[in-house]
Amino acid sequence: MNKKLERAIVITSLIIIIVLFAFFLREIAVPLVRAQFDRDFDTAKELLRAHGIFGALSIALIEALQMVIIFVSAEFIQISAGLTYPLPLAVLLCDAGVCLGATIIFVLVRALRYSSSSYEKRKGKIERLSQGALNTDKSMMTLMYFLFFMPIIPFGAICYRGSYSKLPYGKYILTVATGVIPSILTSILMGNAARLFIMNQIPIGLLILIILLCAAALFALIWIFLEKVLFKHNNGTPDSMVHSALLGIAHILRRHRQKLTLEPGDLEKAEEPYVLMSNHPSFWDFYYVDRLPFKRRPMIVVNEFYTRRPFLRKLAPKCGIIPKKLFSPDIKSVAGIMKALRKGWSVNVFPEGRMSIDGTTYPFPAGTGGFFRKIGKDLVLVNISGAYTSKPKWRDRFFRSDITVSVKRVIKADELASMSPEEVEAAIKESISSTGGDLPPKPYRRKDLARGIEKVLFRCPDCGALYSLTGKGMTISCSACGSSHVFDGYYRLEDGRTVADCYAAAKEIERRELASTVLETRVATKIFLPDGKMRKETGVCRMDREKFVYEPDGGEPFTIPLEQTEALAFSCGEEFELYNDDDLYYFYPVENRLQTVRWGLFADLVREERDGRGSEDSQE
Repeated sequence: MNKKLERAIVITSLIIIIVLFAFFLREIAVPLVRAQFDRDFDTAKELLRAHGIFGALSIALIEALQMVIIFVSAEFIQISAGLTYPLPLAVLLCDAGVCLGATIIFVLVRALRYSSSSYEKRKGKIERLSQGALNTDKSMMTLMYFLFFMPIIPFGAICYRGSYSKLPYGKYILTVATGVIPSILTSILMGNAARLFIMNQIPIGLLILIILLCAAALFALIWIFLEKVLFKHNNGTPDSMVHSALLGIAHILRRHRQKLTLEPGDLEKAEEPYVLMSNHPSFWDFYYVDRLPFKRRPMIVVNEFYTRRPFLRKLAPKCGIIPKKLFSPDIKSVAGIMKALRKGWSVNVFPEGRMSIDGTTYPFPAGTGGFFRKIGKDLVLVNISGAYTSKPKWRDRFFRSDITVSVKRVIKADELASMSPEEVEAAIKESISSTGGDLPPKPYRRKDLARGIEKVLFRCPDCGALYSLTGKGMTISCSACGSSHVFDGYYRLEDGRTVADCYAAAKEIERRELASTVLETRVATKIFLPDGKMRKETGVCRMDREKFVYEPDGGEPFTIPLEQTEALAFSCGEEFELYNDDDLYYFYPVENRLQTVRWGLFADLVREERDGRGSEDSQE
């Protein structure tokens, strides 16, 4: 079909539409529009019924007209349709009208190069929502679905945005036809409910319930269509709806909690797929790194524990994540990384494997440099600063903070091949490590910085007494020697010492006493099984330089040589944890929860001794 014939068909179609509008203008359209501005649903209902099939047809035509004009709300005509016709027919008529209007807009933009001033006024809001992620048909369709779900953006404006893109008509009209149905259905149902409430036929509580159910149904319908139909092939990748939803929730929770500065550096020079490595000062590091301007989001290596939780266990396989058993031999995670890279997905790795306890960077697992050198992919090295003190491991609340995510270095694959494993690990450490403690760039103006600090500083930094510190307000006090110190807004004591300095002092005492120390405590135990189930028991844990032993009450004990584990993971003031085969054990000390940090540090010191590192590494 040549361009002249195409243009002739377009013009003819537009003339036919105009004639149809003119036919209804005097008999139906004008009175219906008047009723719309008066919010007179009864008049609209009688008018539509009186004109039979022509009344039904006018629903679609007026819906289309309002699409093209943009600024006229379509909710009135949708509610009127719901009050006049059976629900399926009302939805069909409104959807047909939207598709007709969307087609007119598409023709106006693509064939006639028409520009709507009404759309231009709303363009900025839509572009801000898109965040520039419109490089593919899929991302444009995703944006349109998202916008159709939002009540603040008129259907017409969304269709103009889709028409201005390079989206083919087939995908465009499919997105429109399916994307508006939940909103139309919700408008009809909520309009009927509101009308019944006004007529005193239903109570306010029922009205609120109907509105909430309709909103939930709208979200569910869009989610099911996107996740089960349109983007089903993305399951198990970072492009999945589940992955995007989880990061979207993280964005909602965190975007107003910090000023996030991104420094992408040479990121654009990295050839996909690559390996991205970052330090791990806080729980939200996965979100902070995700805000970098990736061409495609990388897959993330995460704690395998999260895949065993009842709810997350069902979502994890769809997320595009790679589970890793913390500090336990795990061939599956290695296979997962290699599989992701073969399929063209970059991989985000936190080589420390755990959040920092004092703002400094933990040593990497043995063989880190050799492993990632052997993979033979570009390395992107990222440093996160300012995140540690926004919510350190001992505190329950977030503090508003300035956080910077910087791409420090990109090591190309050919350069990587020329480096030794030791040189690779040194380059990683130089780029991502924080060696002096992660102090906030600006002082906190809060008055409770010391609260909970005893969960980390299990020894007094002055006298070295165990479990003698108490943090209250801005002051830490020792019950053994009576010393008292006050934090400033930067988490420094008046003598300049930081949390990292105080933790290092405790570490030195533990190192000197390592040979004679035997830790033992009675615990309440939670055992997370591979199938997602969990069971509880009680017992006793014991650890020395050679081994970790667990003796359950009335059960079979097990022993794990410390040389078989990189570290002992823990949560401050709560529990410490490790794997026994495929079962994950969480041990909660019965008498003194503050000792959990000491158990973790003891395992770290045994590893330092085994690897031949001395006191010069105590700040790593």
